Amino acid sequence: MIESAKIERKHDRLTAFLEAFRLSATHCEFAEAANLLIIDAIGTGKPTHLIYRARSTASLPQFSALFAAATVDFGGSANPLVSALPDELCFPLAVEPQLGGLCELMVAEVDVARCGGNTIQARLCEIVVVLAIRKAIASGTVDAGLLAGLAHPRLHLSLVAMHNHPARNWKVADLAAIAGMSRGRFITSFNQTVGQSPIAYLNSWRLVLGRAELYAGRSVKSAAARVGFGSAPAFSRAYARKFGSPPIKSKARL
Repeated sequence: MIESAKIERKHDRLTAFLEAFRLSATHCEFAEAANLLIIDAIGTGKPTHLIYRARSTASLPQFSALFAAATVDFGGSANPLVSALPDELCFPLAVEPQLGGLCELMVAEVDVARCGGNTIQARLCEIVVVLAIRKAIASGTVDAGLLAGLAHPRLHLSLVAMHNHPARNWKVADLAAIAGMSRGRFITSFNQTVGQSPIAYLNSWRLVLGRAELYAGRSVKSAAARVGFGSAPAFSRAYARKFGSPPIKSKARL
């Protein structure tokens, strides 16, 4: 049983995803192979825009000049946050001083080969992506789904609690209390904003984490226990319903 509805109130909306899915970046020479681009889109001769395409790559925007490019992987389609992002995030650097400064550092590392340059470029790319996703959440980029839930002033509190403590024996009343809402209002608002019920979302998150645990080499029994399923058989049945095959087969593909 849950000990208390009073979860530590840090409300970090990204840490759970960063802990569950590896974020990595590799420098690219060509825009077509990259999903993170630093470009001059208006002919100024210096970087003006940052583009992040979470799920795909594409050619350079017309009339743009490329200054730096990277391939960024954040768990791919297995990461529900990546699946929730818009196809493309584009940030004008003139109004984003944090991103602008980081992009200048990245371009400087690309322009001049120095000791440790590849490592610095990779780390800068990772920081840029986290900031880009943070800004996408804060700006309410989409109207429905996980990103909308994370942007919601109250619902994000319950989502963070589920993300950070998936194995807790959550009740809807506990999650509603964390969000500071009545049970009925919480259920309605969660359904309308996230697109599914709180318990359905919790089960889906547990299964996503369980698959990550299996891919990390844990047994089905261990994965089930770590993400909050009462038994390995219950986990296996739910896993097969969501992913189309039992977890033992997923583990066998490693």
